[in-house]
Amino acid sequence: MSSSQTKTDVILIGAGIMSATLGTLLKELVPEWNIKVFEKLEQAGEESSNEWNNAGTGHAALCELNYTVEKKDGSIDISKAIAINEQFQVSMQFWSYLVQSKLIRNPEDFIMALPHMSMVQGKDDILFLKKRFEALTNNPLFQGMEYSENPEQLKEWIPLIMNQRSSNDAIAATKIDSGTDVNFGALTRILFEHLQSRNVDIHYKHSVDNIKRTSDGSWELKVRNLNNSQVERHQAKFVFIGGGGGSLHLLQKTGIPEGKHIGGFPVSGIFMVCNNPEVIEQHHAKVYGKAKVGAPPMSVPHLDTRFIDNKKSLLFGPFAGFSPKFLKTGSMFDLITSVKPNNVLTMLAAGAKEMSLTKYLIQQLMLSKEQRLEELREFIPNAKLEDWDLVVAGQRVQVIKDTEAGGKGTLQFGTEVITAADGSIAALLGASPGASTAVPVMFEIFQKCFPQQLKEWEPKIKEMIPSYGLSLMDHPDLLQSIHHSTAETLGLTKKKEPVLSL
Repeated sequence: MSSSQTKTDVILIGAGIMSATLGTLLKELVPEWNIKVFEKLEQAGEESSNEWNNAGTGHAALCELNYTVEKKDGSIDISKAIAINEQFQVSMQFWSYLVQSKLIRNPEDFIMALPHMSMVQGKDDILFLKKRFEALTNNPLFQGMEYSENPEQLKEWIPLIMNQRSSNDAIAATKIDSGTDVNFGALTRILFEHLQSRNVDIHYKHSVDNIKRTSDGSWELKVRNLNNSQVERHQAKFVFIGGGGGSLHLLQKTGIPEGKHIGGFPVSGIFMVCNNPEVIEQHHAKVYGKAKVGAPPMSVPHLDTRFIDNKKSLLFGPFAGFSPKFLKTGSMFDLITSVKPNNVLTMLAAGAKEMSLTKYLIQQLMLSKEQRLEELREFIPNAKLEDWDLVVAGQRVQVIKDTEAGGKGTLQFGTEVITAADGSIAALLGASPGASTAVPVMFEIFQKCFPQQLKEWEPKIKEMIPSYGLSLMDHPDLLQSIHHSTAETLGLTKKKEPVLSL
């Protein structure tokens, strides 16, 4: 075993959508910086970013009912929906810039227009959906959303769901055509191919075993080449930990105070995938339902059209599974080794608080394929067992931390950025909306880690993100302009056929 040592400006850990986005942004802003990437798997986008390991939804709060909460007075709080929609608009602008700059040639390789719908059943949930629809459509971000309880209209929108459904079923849905299906695995691979062409050193089959401070304030990584077991030492002024579920362990190795009192709880997802082309062709939308009472937000059931490998697919789920691994390719000891003296009380507090989650996971693990089919039949009444296969999706690590609002050991259902006080290292933890908010997450990192450079970078940032620094909700004319231009550039609008004169 031999050891070598090198220095660079930036090191990105993990070859997923987050590192791909950060690396691409930095190469546009400071092309002279040297960047290295270390990924323990054989290629980019193989864990959480892989198209079979996430829902592929362009999360813009158009259909996800868990982003709008009914308050005690009966009104609907849409603040989270607004924030997530604004964030997705930023990502769309950046992707549009990449296409316009010829850095991405074919946007249809990773993004497709697809209606986003919410569907509910029963009097109480229909009332909730109607109030949600009224609250959202008063906001310019959600213009174009439609609502219907009319069975004939619903048959046009969702024929597969309405087929053979009892006329006594009370059902309502909203529909908005500006939704998207995003293949984050394909986008990740496209961006890493671009980074490689820009002389970014990408090292696959390389595992980061340790991270420590050096005397000059930079970071030294102990990296193991999995091909030959050679140990390398790499130093950088700035390190980004974007290793999905593996980020928590690496953050703990840094020893930064900001990484203490944080834990993680792994949850895996299982989807039913349709194998019958005739059934697949009857559905064309992402249809999100409402989580059952007592179920966590991540359990919202949805029936999704997907476009994977240029092929239309149909998935239903997610059903929750459990593994102590933090990654699909992780270790069975991931959970237990993440418990440290500084977070053990936080983890124990979460365990006491989240008994309902534990009960839910046990119930989910005990479901047979036939019982899963019964849940699918709430969406497709005539679903047949032989038409559906089970696929294990990605591992997600939900962040556990102490908060003012929730107290000690609060489970977080979102994406968390942890940075050192001096901005020299940043780690990304958590889950949904995740990949959809990759670009705004990177701007959060820029604000915390590169405040001195931001002023100099601002003109280029505004070229890439025309709405940078502005709320699109408060600038409806700019919103309309950006909506139109991004949709056209990304191929999300139907082009009119030319009229031929005889």
